[in-house]
Amino acid sequence: MSFWIALQFLTRLPIRLAQLPTPEQNGRSLLHYPLVGLLIGVSLWAAQALLAGAPTLLQAALLLTLWVAISGGLHLDGLADSADAWLGGFGDRERTLAIMQDPRSGPIAVIVLVLLLLLKFTALAALLQTQTPWLLLLAPWLGRSLLPLLFISTPYVRPGGLGQALSEHAPRQQLPWLLAGHAVLMLLVAGKAALLALLVAAVLFWGLRRLMLARLGGTTGDTAGALLEITECGVLVALALHAS
Repeated sequence: MSFWIALQFLTRLPIRLAQLPTPEQNGRSLLHYPLVGLLIGVSLWAAQALLAGAPTLLQAALLLTLWVAISGGLHLDGLADSADAWLGGFGDRERTLAIMQDPRSGPIAVIVLVLLLLLKFTALAALLQTQTPWLLLLAPWLGRSLLPLLFISTPYVRPGGLGQALSEHAPRQQLPWLLAGHAVLMLLVAGKAALLALLVAAVLFWGLRRLMLARLGGTTGDTAGALLEITECGVLVALALHAS
């Protein structure tokens, strides 16, 4: 049940649950976030294999489109809300939280989204030119592995909703071991490239978590989405630079 909850929440696949999940089941779904990230990476790798004869730029554009479509833009929305709130909040916690709840997107949100997607597109194109398509596994895998780590290490500051249930009912004893196991598997799959990706993800997690704590005193669903998107982008750019 917890795996299907994770797959339903993190993707736009047509998953139907037999019943409404309990808060405890939502919390346990965090155990499967890294696996969902790996499955997204495998989907991108498989799609690249099907597109192998197409021009590199077209491959990159189609893969990025698929990547966004799989998640339904869920985390991009969180990044957009966070970007607007961080600038418009003027350092004030309550104003920042209020702006995040506004469904409208301002110019800063648009600029940040365009820049992030542009970086992802060019990094994908560069990575495809290096003939190392299996590295596509790492960015979505790592991005979704950091979400459980964020929820067990950082207070959730917006009461109510799924995020609070994830934070309160997260399996805190099991998650560190599971995340360590995924990290070892990444190293076995991709070697030095995985080590670089892990280091980049760790630095981004440390820096962004510090910003969340300084401004909000914790995290929200929007800042969690922003963390995922920025991590994916940073890892992808680092891998493209490393492989070229």
